[in-house]
Amino acid sequence: MTTDIRVTQQAVAIAPAATAVRVVDHLAAALAGAGVRQVFGIGGANIEDLYDALNATGGAVRTVIAKHEFSAVTMADGHTRATGRIGVVAVTSGGGAMNLLPGLAEAYASRVPMLALVGQPPTALDGRGAFQDSSGRAGSLDARAVFEPVSRFCARVEAADDLPRLLARALAAADAHPRGPAVLLLPKDVQQATLTSPRPAPPALPVEPVAPVEPGTLPRQLDLAAERLRDAGPVLIIAGEGVATVGAKVELAELARRLGSWVAVVPDAKDVFDNTDRRFAGVAGVMGHPNVLDCLRRAGLCLLVGTRLSVMARGGLEQELARTPVICVDPEPPFVPCSPGLHLSGDLRDTLRGLAARFAPGSRPAPEHAGPVPLATPPTSDGISHAEAVAAVADALPPDAHVFVDAGNAGASAIHRLPAPRRGRFVVAVGMGGMGYTFGAGIGAALATGRRTYVLAGDGAFFMHGMEVHTALEYAAPVTFVILNNNAHAMCATREQLFQGAPHPGNLFLPSDIAAGVAGLFPTLDVSRAETGAQLRRALLRSNAGSGPALVAVDLDPAEIPPFLPFLTAAGHLPAEHEESVHERRTVHVG
Repeated sequence: MTTDIRVTQQAVAIAPAATAVRVVDHLAAALAGAGVRQVFGIGGANIEDLYDALNATGGAVRTVIAKHEFSAVTMADGHTRATGRIGVVAVTSGGGAMNLLPGLAEAYASRVPMLALVGQPPTALDGRGAFQDSSGRAGSLDARAVFEPVSRFCARVEAADDLPRLLARALAAADAHPRGPAVLLLPKDVQQATLTSPRPAPPALPVEPVAPVEPGTLPRQLDLAAERLRDAGPVLIIAGEGVATVGAKVELAELARRLGSWVAVVPDAKDVFDNTDRRFAGVAGVMGHPNVLDCLRRAGLCLLVGTRLSVMARGGLEQELARTPVICVDPEPPFVPCSPGLHLSGDLRDTLRGLAARFAPGSRPAPEHAGPVPLATPPTSDGISHAEAVAAVADALPPDAHVFVDAGNAGASAIHRLPAPRRGRFVVAVGMGGMGYTFGAGIGAALATGRRTYVLAGDGAFFMHGMEVHTALEYAAPVTFVILNNNAHAMCATREQLFQGAPHPGNLFLPSDIAAGVAGLFPTLDVSRAETGAQLRRALLRSNAGSGPALVAVDLDPAEIPPFLPFLTAAGHLPAEHEESVHERRTVHVG
């Protein structure tokens, strides 16, 4: 799926007659004309005028009020990843603005287009001690300097007539490679000001190509790549999130058929290839399947598609990658060396089509391989095991559902064991790996698509941002929250156990009954506590039949080691080739 907000600086259509219009009314009309249907955020004095304008669009744009600005950003993020359309977040100044940063950093690192509209105090008070002054004057915080490192474009709108031009530039920058967030800082008096230019006629932002135009892959590069692929013998494709971003799943599958190749996926791209296909080799990297390493050892060439192959995706594969020729199809250069002249940086869909066209139509069988066989992990003694919990989710998961997997031991188990839905997204935020990302992101995806969306998160993530369950209830979002509760920051505790000899007590929590607590807070919410895999499955199937949100809590053993290859290596269950890095070989104690 591709983002469809593509504008130029001249994209604002002009009606014949000039009519006075507030900046915020122009902005609201422009967003509605561009196809934006929801704006996520939290109000406040310095953004209330924009919310007034959005709420006056007659339902063309709905405002969704979150509980925390981080979650508002992740709602916009989840909206974009589920639909391909740009997500929009609007918040006030001061602490509200600062709470955007971790969410914008995730979108920046994961190349997720987004528009952030951030209120600011009136310009007349810049540098004069205004509450939440972030103009950068007279020793105040400089908001633009804060947001620039986590955005592709950041500008402060100093005058009303600057807004149309800066809005067009922001949207274009968000959708140009490398994609990511754009930020507009909106002083309150500028929001209230009147544009002297004519009123925009809908649609305000027509869809048309952005500038600059990206160069396509040259035919001679395609010819050379096809020649290398043809002569290589077995080929392992490792596909990434970029395939989902541009809607290239069909093209990837067709190329794999014609090549007769194996296909592995990186942790945040489990949905880009059919997990039931005989060609599917499994997940690459530290949460992945040993079969991927075996296929790479047998391969004559590795083809990267839509991924730069970060450390999380190449952990345990680096020695073999150093010995294997690599071709990369991605707008950005890979993190591993590729064959000279064979970084194909043009449009990913066109490049895949061009490669496939150089091979005979039809399906070639992939060489035999073990497939994504789950790792055996040490048995658990308390509560449901990760494997049992994930199996119950797999049984209940609708084929068109979206799945958002949070960080931690629970996330590693889901990435390793849970097959991606056939017609939905399987999203993991590995850009920054922030805990609690899924609560907002799942809500944003569910509200944007109307599909049942599953959020899989641990108790640590729930305690950070789980109160967004209230947002899901307020907006009747079809989200099923599965809380895998081991009463611990279990990944931290596991690391401390393996690398430092014992977990710190601070990472082991007193027991909590999350289901009872949530049920007490929200008596109209469908809440269950599952003590067996069968109970979990029944609760999930019941949530599928409903139209609104539901929550199921499951107790797990905090001492259970998840299928995270570096942990299993440190525990002696796997050979040393699966270490996360050489830095895991010893721990230095200071003091």
